[in-house]
Amino acid sequence: MFKRLLFLCIVILVSCSKDDSFEEEIMTVDKFARVVGYLPSYRFDSNEKIDYCKLTHLNLAFANPGSNGKLIINDFSGVVVRARNENSNIKIYISIGGGYLTDEQASIWSNSIDIKDNRPIIINEIVNFVVDNSLDGVDVDLEWQYVTSGYSDFVIELKSALSTKGKSMTAALPGTTKFDNITEEALQTFDFINIMAYDFTGPWNPTASGQHSSYNNAVESINFWKNTGISQSKLTLGVPFYGYDFSNSSNVTSFTFGQMISTNNSYSEIDNVGMKYYNGRPTIKSKVKLASEQVSGIMIWELGQDSFSDYSLLKTIHKEYNNLGFKTSGLCLD
Repeated sequence: MFKRLLFLCIVILVSCSKDDSFEEEIMTVDKFARVVGYLPSYRFDSNEKIDYCKLTHLNLAFANPGSNGKLIINDFSGVVVRARNENSNIKIYISIGGGYLTDEQASIWSNSIDIKDNRPIIINEIVNFVVDNSLDGVDVDLEWQYVTSGYSDFVIELKSALSTKGKSMTAALPGTTKFDNITEEALQTFDFINIMAYDFTGPWNPTASGQHSSYNNAVESINFWKNTGISQSKLTLGVPFYGYDFSNSSNVTSFTFGQMISTNNSYSEIDNVGMKYYNGRPTIKSKVKLASEQVSGIMIWELGQDSFSDYSLLKTIHKEYNNLGFKTSGLCLD
C-alpha cells in the first residue's frame, strides 16, 4: 500500500511540475460554435448551391397550421437528403410561425395556443411532424403581435413533449425586445435563442435611412439578452445576408448580398453603396469575433441570400471561426 501511495504522489508531483502549456491546452480544447442557417421554403431551389458542411444547424422556414390543424410547408425532402449527405452531423429543425402571418394563420395560431384545451392538439401535430420527418427539433419563430397570451404555456408544454422524443427546441427573438407574454420560465425552456440583431430600421421607417444591422446593434442585442439572465451558452447572434435600399424614401426595398456582389465584387468589402445598406465581409468577420467572445454561435437569415462565390458570407463565417480556433461543423476546410 505504501509503495502504491508513493507512486501516486510522484505522478502528481511530476504532473504539477509541468509548465503552464498543459493548462493552456485544456483551455483551448472543445471551443465549439454553432452556425445556424435559416432556409425559407421560397429558397428551397437554392439547395444545390448551399455548403451544408459549413453549418451545425439548419432551420427550415416556415411551417404553419392550416384550417385542419395540419402543418403546411413546401416539400423539403430534397433539402434534408442533400444536407445530411454533405453533413451527417447537421441538426435540422422545422421553424414555425415567421415574422409575417396572414390573418387566417394568425387566427389559427391564437386559437391553437391561447385556448388551453386546444394546445395539446397543436403540440401533438408539431411533435408528430418532427418525428415523422426525422427532424431534430423545432424553432419557434412567432414574433411581435403573434406572441399572444398562450405563448409561454405553449412553449413550456411543447418542450416537455419534444423532450420525451429526444428532440430540441429553440427560438428566434428580436435584438432588444422581450415580449410581455414571454415568462422567465418560458425563456429557460429553449435550448438556445437566436437573436435577430437586424431590422433596426427598414421599409416600416423609411425616413430612418442607414444601417439596419450595425456592429453596435450586435453588441447592444447581446447585452440586452445577457441582462435578461440568459447565459452566453444559450445565445446565438443573428447576422443578415440582406440589406435595405433607402434611395427612394417612398419605396424602401430589400436586396440580397448576392445581388450586390453580382453587380461588383468589391462591394463585398463595404457596408453600403450609396443609400443601399448591408453587411460586407469585414463587418461579418467582426461579428463572428464578437460572437466568439460573447455568445455561442452565429445565426444567418438567410442562406439563399448569399453570394455563391469566393465572396460568400457563409464561407467568411466558416473561415473566421477556423482562424479564431473554433470548431463549428468540423467539415469544409475551405
